[in-house]
Amino acid sequence: MTHVDARIELAAALRWTARLGMSEGIANHYSLAVSADGRQFLMNPYGRHWSRMRASDLLLLRSDAAPEGLGETVDPTAWAIHGALHRAVPQARCIMHLHSRFATALACLKDPRLPPVDQNCMRFFNRMAVDLGFDGMGLGEEAERLAGALGNRSLLLMGQHGILVVGPTVARCLDDIYYFERAAETYLTALATGQPLNVASDAVAEKTARQWEDYPGFADKHLAAVIAVLREDEPEFAG
Repeated sequence: MTHVDARIELAAALRWTARLGMSEGIANHYSLAVSADGRQFLMNPYGRHWSRMRASDLLLLRSDAAPEGLGETVDPTAWAIHGALHRAVPQARCIMHLHSRFATALACLKDPRLPPVDQNCMRFFNRMAVDLGFDGMGLGEEAERLAGALGNRSLLLMGQHGILVVGPTVARCLDDIYYFERAAETYLTALATGQPLNVASDAVAEKTARQWEDYPGFADKHLAAVIAVLREDEPEFAG
């Protein structure tokens, strides 16, 4: 993938997240490694609204060098968290961090696990890490601790904070973070009825999770469809 294509994909993911109402003003960040060692990466700039993000707006940073403009064009907590993950987690080519409504509500529960009550919830069965050690805004030691809490998983539910997804591509991460938000919404809505939950067996949940993993080309087609909509409705995003 060229740097131009990488920028277009990441800008599209940011705009689409805003369109879905999953962003939080100018907070939260997406990043994408563009070097073989993963230490050079693109990230959205501090202060630009996601709904207006363009490919050319994305910052090119290094995880092993303090950036210029920290606190001005580079968000300090984003730099700490994304920099630590790009340094320490080999599978984190793309990183998406949100305080989306339902994932964050789930993260606020005493028991923030996601039981397999529907096929979207089953997608994440035994495939997410949960962090209950929140210790502030994600600066310094907290950022390094989060990298350890993720381990070899691709999704971290950050207790009292939000959601973090890592993966090999923008398409994979966008697909995961979208369907996790849908899963959390379904679970919390069902929980709010006060009725007993119909929780699938471990065998059925694991079978469904593997079917999700093996579904041919789903994430790539999802992102391609998003980009097609944006090219028609908001073509300036690619500029």
